[in-house]
Amino acid sequence: MPTREPLAPGAPWIELRSTEEDWRAADPALLTGMLAELHLIRAFEEAVLDLAGAGLVHGPAHSSIGQEGGAVGSIIGLRSTDAVNGSHRGHHQFLAKALTHVTGGRFALDAVVTPDVAEVLRRTLAEILGLAQGYCRGRGGSMHLQWLEAGALGTNAIVGGGVPGAAGSAWAQRHAGTSDATFTYFGDGAVNIGSVLETMNLASAWDLPLAFFIENNLYAVATRIDEVTRERRLSARGLGFATPAWRVDGMDPLAVHLATAEALELLRTGGGPVVIEAEVYRYFHQNGPFPGSAFGYRTKDEEQSWRDRDPIARLERELRALGHVDEAGVASVREQAVQAMRETVAQLVEDDPETEAQRRIVPALWPDPSFVDVGIRGDASELADARVADPAASAGPDDDTGAEEETRFVDAIAAVLDRRMSQDERIVVLGEDIHRLAGGTNGATKGLATTYPGRVLGTPISENAFAGLAGGLALDGRFRPIVEFMYADFTWVAADQVFNQIGKARHMFGGDNPIPLVLRTKVAMGSGYGSQHLMDPAGVFSTSPGWRIVAPSTAADYIGLMNAALALDDPVLVIEHVDLYARRDPVPAGDLDYVLPPGRAAIRREGAEVTVISYLSMVGHCLEAIEQSGTDAELVDLRWLDFASLDWETIGASIRKTNNVLIVEQGARGTSYGGRLADELQRRFFDWLDQPIERVTGGGASPSISKVLERAAIARTEEVVAGLERIRVGRGGA
Repeated sequence: MPTREPLAPGAPWIELRSTEEDWRAADPALLTGMLAELHLIRAFEEAVLDLAGAGLVHGPAHSSIGQEGGAVGSIIGLRSTDAVNGSHRGHHQFLAKALTHVTGGRFALDAVVTPDVAEVLRRTLAEILGLAQGYCRGRGGSMHLQWLEAGALGTNAIVGGGVPGAAGSAWAQRHAGTSDATFTYFGDGAVNIGSVLETMNLASAWDLPLAFFIENNLYAVATRIDEVTRERRLSARGLGFATPAWRVDGMDPLAVHLATAEALELLRTGGGPVVIEAEVYRYFHQNGPFPGSAFGYRTKDEEQSWRDRDPIARLERELRALGHVDEAGVASVREQAVQAMRETVAQLVEDDPETEAQRRIVPALWPDPSFVDVGIRGDASELADARVADPAASAGPDDDTGAEEETRFVDAIAAVLDRRMSQDERIVVLGEDIHRLAGGTNGATKGLATTYPGRVLGTPISENAFAGLAGGLALDGRFRPIVEFMYADFTWVAADQVFNQIGKARHMFGGDNPIPLVLRTKVAMGSGYGSQHLMDPAGVFSTSPGWRIVAPSTAADYIGLMNAALALDDPVLVIEHVDLYARRDPVPAGDLDYVLPPGRAAIRREGAEVTVISYLSMVGHCLEAIEQSGTDAELVDLRWLDFASLDWETIGASIRKTNNVLIVEQGARGTSYGGRLADELQRRFFDWLDQPIERVTGGGASPSISKVLERAAIARTEEVVAGLERIRVGRGGA
């Protein structure tokens, strides 16, 4: 028979309940502060539901009524420099953090609504209504509430989507030498999501001061928790990551506060992450003013049993029993909160003069429609004082005014990263295996882990977690992350973080937040790695708001483009190609500091018959094809690919000269960058085109591993020669 030994979890798992002694020992100012915040949040949510019922909330209204005890109990003891983020149901979390920021969590019960409190209520409601006076200028609405000054990092409409970003905040707090902590709030529906579990692992592995706060309200919309998981005590998720966990009654604000205080002792002293599960209950349906019983997925008896445990009623009973407030005092707090919301609504909503008995948003408060695209990305003004130099502008090999030296393309990557990290201590690099194998799988981070200990972070295989962590770092602002995805296809694994979070964050939260992040990845077509390890991501990223894209074809360009990427306050995708890594290129001798800013394409060859437009390794193939075909072609190397950064002036001048265009790329037609570029070029330059724009791409399929089929699926020199022949025929050539 085998021997058997029971195993114990690697971290404590505690169910905490408050006692009468705890209530007697609690600071009266803490308890009255909780009462004030609970009533303000409750009255606020009631006003939102009223406005939603009147059709004045455009989009969802995810009420937190019934769940306020978890947010207030956990947040009222936090510092302004502590951070929180949350999910789509986040009004209560945001308000608790904002109110605690402006009051310190202390209220006079006879004067609850100070001017600062009234301002928080007004700006929060304005945001939910989509008005210019909101914290995000109306762009965030109900689900995207952010006020960085108060430590409110932003609520999130993607279930579990904000959790990796919170890890970035926690990493920054720890490595900036603070004792601050970050709390990320999510519900029972998020605990089975990969990004949440990946982040739990990453936070545990790296001892981050991050609290995973689970608001277990039993239902993900209408799906009950026991339908989707066998372990319904969700704090058990922490045990798999050796993370201490607390389970607490979220309808008891003091119990939540006590559990949070215990957790904070660990968070503030380097003890790593924690999990807190608060059992709460949303009184209304997922969205809107009706209870869940109206939709048939829960009973009225169940709803009433939870209402009987209401966190406000519980707190009021305890305060009266302790003699801290009487019945009139309790009623006064409620009335002050309700009156504050009447006044807040009156500032934003008025009677509609065109229809009787209806209301409307005050027209002057709507954002100006011209604001619609402002802040998708920055204006690149941070490069104003940079030393700009363009290696392509030199007079040629016989010009000895600028000394050059040869280097391998991949060594230029490592060299410029080394230089920037030596000059800017904020830069940290994240990715799989980048700290091993003499610089990762290709040598691009060679020597960095030794030279900059603690700043080259080898990650678990969890692109969602470490990409999102980098996004949180960028938003925090104290660090400047460089993320490496080993292959571009892995972008799809982290698509939520890359596109929904990082790419949209600046615009979504009002247009002002810098997101300084560089994402490095490579195209591996021709290397035999098959369908899931070689894609060109340019086409996909060019359709995503917020991202800038660079695609260098020479080592000298790489240096200038990477320097620009690391100076910009936008997320920048830096695409590399494996075919270029081993190539030896001339670079300016001893110069790793020049910048190639957006809007700088390069003319690699002048010509008069056709404008050939390309990037990355296909630039070299284009040069070969032009030579073989005998075409007098002008070759434009784009270098910057996103439409906000493209050099339209250089492209336009070439098209006006040649009147013909051939766009060349290597990858599949389905994810083509050239298709979108061709559409834009014909809109801008239609009058100068003598024939339709021609394109060279790979095939319809993602390349296979078979060497023959892979070659058939991608473009190289031969396909460019054929494209030039089509242009010649279109021009009426023989």
